[in-house]
Amino acid sequence: MFGRGIFLRVGLLIVGGVVLLVAMMWFLTGNQIGGGSVFESYFSESVQGLEVGAAVKYRGVTIGRVADIGLVSAEYGSDRPFDVASSTYRLVFVRYMVDTAKTGKMPDVQQAVSAGLRVRLASQGITGLSYLELDFANPERYPTLVVPWQPRATYIPSMPSTFTQVQDAAQQVLARLNRLDFDKLGNDLDALLVDLRATLGRGDVHQTLQEATNLLRATRDAVSAADLPGLSGEIRQTSAALRGTLGDRLQKLIDNASLAAERLATTTAKLPALITSVQATAQRAGNGTADLEQGLVPLLRDMQATAGNLREMSDALRRYPAQVFGQPPPRGTVQAR
Repeated sequence: MFGRGIFLRVGLLIVGGVVLLVAMMWFLTGNQIGGGSVFESYFSESVQGLEVGAAVKYRGVTIGRVADIGLVSAEYGSDRPFDVASSTYRLVFVRYMVDTAKTGKMPDVQQAVSAGLRVRLASQGITGLSYLELDFANPERYPTLVVPWQPRATYIPSMPSTFTQVQDAAQQVLARLNRLDFDKLGNDLDALLVDLRATLGRGDVHQTLQEATNLLRATRDAVSAADLPGLSGEIRQTSAALRGTLGDRLQKLIDNASLAAERLATTTAKLPALITSVQATAQRAGNGTADLEQGLVPLLRDMQATAGNLREMSDALRRYPAQVFGQPPPRGTVQAR
């Protein structure tokens, strides 16, 4: 009876250990049993804080887990001659699984990489834990790293993390500051201040400032002697008088223009009747001229014929005057005595 209790406890302990091991594997591998796509990326920076089982996110949404982390020299450089000068074999590879049920229908990875799909390290705040973040960036700014080996999973290029970019920028600024000679810069600044003080005290700038001061004084004296208040009063009076004169003349001009406009309107209103009367008179004159012409034409023709007859008659009388008196009288018989 005592031996059976021991076997039961040992059996329960073994079963519990197996279940715990399976749960740990499920958590660390990002639920690989449920299916997904495996990808890998290479980093030239430190992956401190990134552990197996860390989250893989796309714009804040967890879509997978980190499955493996290691050195490229151990993963791909065992069968190749190690080249210290080659930076590719000093990289760190990170293999991770993405749950396709959370991403939906995924596009072609090569097209997404060409469009700028990149992965980078991101920090979860003050805890120091890191995770992988997928996002799209400028492909020209972050080109794809070409590796001389065949990746065992689908390859997605990486880009520097935000912390690394800030650190690199700070290092560049510090490097530029280190190249500056502050001692020489301080000496040059002191010499410049001395020269500037001397110029202001005795040079051209001092003379210019003195001339400007004299000019301002002369201007102030001229303004004081000009009696500006009285001049302003006279200008104000002249403006008022000019405004009154111009106002009266302008009002008269407006009245004359209004009267001329009224007369022009009245004359324009009478124009249609006048034009009609002139047209009727012209028409009557035309009709009378036509009638007179019809009566005078025959009379003129008769007068022309009469004149012709008189001309012929006068010519005949001039030639033959005896024709007026007819035949000459017969001669009488003279009786003899």
